[in-house]
Amino acid sequence: MPSSRFARRPLMLALALSTAGLAPLATPAFVAPAAAAEDAAKVATISVSAEGTASAVPDMAVINLTVLREADTAREALDANTAAMNEVLGALKEDGIEDRDIQTSNFSIQPRWVYPKSDDGSQTPTISGYQVTNGLTVRIRNLERVGDILDASVTLGVNQGGQIAFTNDKPDETISAARKNAVTNARKKAEEMAEAAGVKLGRITSMSEQSYANPPMPMARMDMMKVQAESAPVPVAAGENQYSVSVQMTFELEQ
Repeated sequence: MPSSRFARRPLMLALALSTAGLAPLATPAFVAPAAAAEDAAKVATISVSAEGTASAVPDMAVINLTVLREADTAREALDANTAAMNEVLGALKEDGIEDRDIQTSNFSIQPRWVYPKSDDGSQTPTISGYQVTNGLTVRIRNLERVGDILDASVTLGVNQGGQIAFTNDKPDETISAARKNAVTNARKKAEEMAEAAGVKLGRITSMSEQSYANPPMPMARMDMMKVQAESAPVPVAAGENQYSVSVQMTFELEQ
């Protein structure tokens, strides 16, 4: 009778053969993330940037008015400045300028230094007096009144400033129009480039607004101290404000 050791050999061989027959006929495909990213990167794209503009007639002016007074003492200079500024403020309010449109923009008290030479040639600075400046930033919503307000302010004691900036109180609609123009210009540029390359534009993959610029405000400055009270109202031209928006767009290309 054969030993049990040899008797188990056929059974073990049969199990090995049957197990080998259970191997799967096909292995599921697996794509590594790096390979998928590489395939996606092969999609051709085109990126363009363009600017759009839109203009609007200003509906508000911002002016700077400053009263400067000098005196031997700081107290005297301050009192003189305060009296003049109160007259200017009163006139502005009588002209219909609301409190929300008047803001103090700067205020300072400065000594006036002189440097006399002594007999030995040295210079010892001394204070010969004081000057007080008080400034206002004023928004004027009726542009027809700008010249008259400037003229009246000088008459009442304003002797510095005079900068004028013309702007729009609510420029949102104009900026929106500029944005739409920017997108239209960007697409047109992309279409021209694609046509020149013999391909077609596909879907938009990204779109962003780079920036929008505040309008270049026409500025006017005059030397208030040279304006005479008897002069005619100051001539003012508001012009137009131009708003600009820049966008960047990326398209897929169909080849």
